[in-house]
Amino acid sequence: MPNVFRTFQARLIASIICCLPIAANAQQLSQTDWEGEWLAEGTLFRIGVKVEDGILKVSQLESMGQIWSNEDGQIDGNVANVQVDYAGASGIIQAELINADTAVLFAASCQPDFMVVCVLSKDRQAVFRKVNSPALESDQLSVDN
Repeated sequence: MPNVFRTFQARLIASIICCLPIAANAQQLSQTDWEGEWLAEGTLFRIGVKVEDGILKVSQLESMGQIWSNEDGQIDGNVANVQVDYAGASGIIQAELINADTAVLFAASCQPDFMVVCVLSKDRQAVFRKVNSPALESDQLSVDN
């Protein structure tokens, strides 16, 4: 497997399983800052995010041919957790909103741990940049990905 593919796959996996960095200097953020269209840095991978009654709803916009599904996410301040299933693996993506336009994501868990996607996502993170705001219309976001 070429190194470029492994790097891409690791970023993709970390991206879709929803951030862990330095929030000590984070500005005051609100739940509406999560909303919008987000692009994984260095890729074409895009997701739509909407918040309804404190629940994070993630929609696939450009999955680059990858098939994955997710549950609604839970928000706690500037951190969100989303259950994701991909390529026979299941895990939690943790996202941290650094500012209103930047989020960092990593796989907080991935099972079974012997799966290639879990091995490749271990100790990796992906940076997402907001490319479209305000949030997409609710009919563009699918609850049943």
